[in-house]
Amino acid sequence: MVLRLLMRYLANNEQLIQRMADSYPMRRAAQLVVSLMYRTKSLAREQGLHEMTPERFKSFVSMFKNNVKQELEGVKKDLKNRKD
Repeated sequence: MVLRLLMRYLANNEQLIQRMADSYPMRRAAQLVVSLMYRTKSLAREQGLHEMTPERFKSFVSMFKNNVKQELEGVKKDLKNRKD
């Protein structure tokens, strides 16, 4: 309860928000986010991902999910083998 009140006070403190926005770590974080966004956008264009249809997206997600499951099963087997 006290933490919530403190967070609400800090979030509504305009001077604090302005000082944080002008600070180097916040500006640098914003620069990194924008840079990452532009890099992923250009990478998506190069690989043709921006033209992805809903069906193609669903198949991509299912393949990704299957790959993750297979990797997890492989890691589980490796851990079991190490214990024995």
